[in-house]
Order: sequence, then structure tokens, then C-alpha cells
Amino acid sequence: MLVAAVTGVYFYTARSRPALPSRQFVQWRPLGSWSGRGNAQTGSFPSVTGSMRVLWRTDHELLADAGTFRLTIHSAISGRPLLLAVDRQGAGHDISYVHESPRIFYGVVESKDLDWSFTVEEAVPFEVPPPEIPPRVSSDRR
Repeated sequence: MLVAAVTGVYFYTARSRPALPSRQFVQWRPLGSWSGRGNAQTGSFPSVTGSMRVLWRTDHELLADAGTFRLTIHSAISGRPLLLAVDRQGAGHDISYVHESPRIFYGVVESKDLDWSFTVEEAVPFEVPPPEIPPRVSSDRR
């Protein structure tokens, strides 16, 4: 009789407890890094998700706010410009988030009087299932 009661409480507790939701995360996968001074074109890089961030930095300008840095992301298939990722005057650093349909891209840098560097990373979403928590069984000892 006691075994049946404990089993009943166990199954009732397991069914009545709401399921924990899965947790969503994003991991950033590097697609490429480039640096230089003046104008440049990067090699191509594929993006499976199309969600990217650009971590960029400009420095060593000769005159305050005289340098420029413009990074445009292009389609590697058609060559057409798709996104303006960075448009900066003067030294600085930041992160730009851009999104486009998945495809193969390349970058075009238009720069004057600045050293520049940037890294393109792709967002890779993943889901972590909730941990399995065994149901609590209360033990009343009287």
C-alpha cells in the first residue's frame, strides 16, 4: 500500500511539473580578419546564416578626424554591394551587426590616412535542452 502511494505521488509530481524551456545561445564563428592602410578588397568568405558582426578598429591617423574608413560587404557571385558595415571618420573602434541572405561575400575597404583592421564573425545559433530534473518525492515519516 505504501509503495503504491509513493508511486502515485511520484507520477503525479512528474506530470504536474511544467517543462523547463530550452535555452537559446549564439556562438560567433570567425570568417576572416584583415588589416591595412588605404583601399583594399578582401578574399571571399561564406556565411551559412547571413547574420554577421564586424569588429573593427581604426588608428594612427595623421590629422585629427581627417582619416576615413568605409567597409562595404559585397556579393561574391554578382559583385554588387549589399551592406555598408562601417562608415567612420577618424580613429575609433566598434562592433557592427549586419544581416543578409546566406551566400558568399567579400569586403571592400575605402580608406584614407588611417590604419584599419577588422574581423568578420558569423552568428551560429544553438539550443541547449533543459536539464532533466528528477521529480521530488516527499517522505512523510510519522
